[in-house]
Amino acid sequence: MLNPSCKKCRRAGEKLFLKGDRCFSQKCAMVKRPDPPGIHGKGSKRKRRGGISEFGKQLAEKQRLKRIYGISERQFKKYVKEAMTAKGDTREILMRRLEMRLDNILFRLGWARSRTMARQLVSHGHILINEKRVSIPSYQVKKDQVISLGPKIRQSNLMKDLSTLLKRFEAPVWLASDKDKIEAKVLNQPTADDLGDLNIAGLVAEFYSR
Repeated sequence: MLNPSCKKCRRAGEKLFLKGDRCFSQKCAMVKRPDPPGIHGKGSKRKRRGGISEFGKQLAEKQRLKRIYGISERQFKKYVKEAMTAKGDTREILMRRLEMRLDNILFRLGWARSRTMARQLVSHGHILINEKRVSIPSYQVKKDQVISLGPKIRQSNLMKDLSTLLKRFEAPVWLASDKDKIEAKVLNQPTADDLGDLNIAGLVAEFYSR
């Protein structure tokens, strides 16, 4: 029986990297069964006349972003509403808030193989910001803050080979990663160029504008 996280990837039609090492192996559901789950997956003859509606596209992208970042509907909606009322490009503001979450930054740094693992590291009190323990995965990391591992997790088997693995990993340009110390600093907030396709965030904003 497939893990529920694997079904989320199949439904989105792409790897969302929700299962850590499994996502990088031949056991990944997107390698073995890339078709959507359920009776309307592979071999299904049911088709919507005229293709997917605009509402359907907006809903699909909303669900996809939620799954990627592992956020509840309530929290995700809050992010969108805040972005819509703030000054500036709603799309950039939304994506920047998602990217600046502490759990996401750990994933971007390569310290965790999935955002689920990153949330566990934070929730269990293993992450320090400016040498102070932070246990809230949604914490918005700020420019010039330094992220490091707590002393207990540094000695665990979970992090045993991390410094070696990080030598083959490239963090985003807005993060400075010391791969030997396993320490990182936020150089700046990600720019529009760092955030990828902002049209996706635009569709999400349109969904909540209804």
